[in-house]
Amino acid sequence: MDAFFEFITRHWYFAVPMFIMSLVAITLVIWRIMLNINARTDLNEFLPQFQQRLEKEGPAGALIYCRGRQDYIPRRLFAAALECSKQGSAAMRRTMASVIELEIVPDLNFLLASILAIAKIATMVGLLGTVVSMIFVFNEMGKGSAKPEDQGRDIGLALFATALGLMTAIPLVFSHVLFKAWISRFEVRMKSAAQKLLVLMQAKPVVKPVAAQPATAVPTATPAPKEAQPVRAV
Repeated sequence: MDAFFEFITRHWYFAVPMFIMSLVAITLVIWRIMLNINARTDLNEFLPQFQQRLEKEGPAGALIYCRGRQDYIPRRLFAAALECSKQGSAAMRRTMASVIELEIVPDLNFLLASILAIAKIATMVGLLGTVVSMIFVFNEMGKGSAKPEDQGRDIGLALFATALGLMTAIPLVFSHVLFKAWISRFEVRMKSAAQKLLVLMQAKPVVKPVAAQPATAVPTATPAPKEAQPVRAV
């Protein structure tokens, strides 16, 4: 620990950026975890409630119910499909595929590029700190003014930069892989939910309008024939 604190004191121009990157990376990972939690949908709980609304209130009531939720599948996927439900199943299928590919998946990848970039930059900055510190050490060794024990200590301090960069990068790379795997599983769940929505819409009974019955003709009374008047002789 003494050597680590000495590295922070003597090589602060490398230690401070590494600590800042680590703090930013932790913030991004926590932010992404919270977004993932809010995006989840318990389909075993949601689908029965959605089916009840669909049977009682029709697509309009189901659309209002989906818009009132905060998770991705009802609010964005189902709502987009219900908005074009009058155009048929083919239109609903195309709409949901477009929403998944162009809207939901890009939102799920939000912050992942920044996390991976910090992981790569932290490794390179740590390596740069080690290289620069080693250059100073070798210059001192070339002059012959430094003692061997001081040279060994300076080399050890130089390696702290690489170690700190790896300590920052390894958890970030691991988190990035986990987030990518979660997105793949979530995309499969969205496609499964979309298929279930199409099945529910096809199974929904369609109320046909009652055809108007033709009005029955009212029989009109025929006028009684007039009695013939007797002809008088003049």
